[in-house]
Amino acid sequence: MSRIHIRDFVVPESAMDVNRHVNNLEYLRWMQDVAIEHSAARGWDLARYHAARVVWVVRSHAIEYLRPVFAGERLQLATWVADLRPRSSLRRYLFWRPDDGQIAARAETLWVLVNMGTGRACPLPADLSGSFDVVPDEGEVLQRLGAATGRSAAPPVEAEARDA
Repeated sequence: MSRIHIRDFVVPESAMDVNRHVNNLEYLRWMQDVAIEHSAARGWDLARYHAARVVWVVRSHAIEYLRPVFAGERLQLATWVADLRPRSSLRRYLFWRPDDGQIAARAETLWVLVNMGTGRACPLPADLSGSFDVVPDEGEVLQRLGAATGRSAAPPVEAEARDA
């Protein structure tokens, strides 16, 4: 079981917006889907959460779009738990274009664990928190994605020129 979960896929035409690049809502959908996949891979599928009478809810999302993504492009979406708190978890995401070795977007979600009976935040059970390893920064993630092989993961050229 990996500390970092990676989904490899080709961007479908249905994900395009009126500007012909990926719609913002698709990023959120993919983030939610890959978080669920990672949790299930770590032994916490929907049935286990229901048996424990707990569910994750989103407190906040943040997405930093670095480069546009288009239909037909291959993407790798990596997710990992960056922080575990008594009642919440910070999960990060990296949208990686393996064909050019570029980061397309970075994102994070603050998930709060809620008791299904009360609807209130509750402490993470020990077996839940023990199922996930914290990966505090994206260095290990970039290495898994191939950035250590010489592919650039630098900020976009526009940002570099603006900061110079």
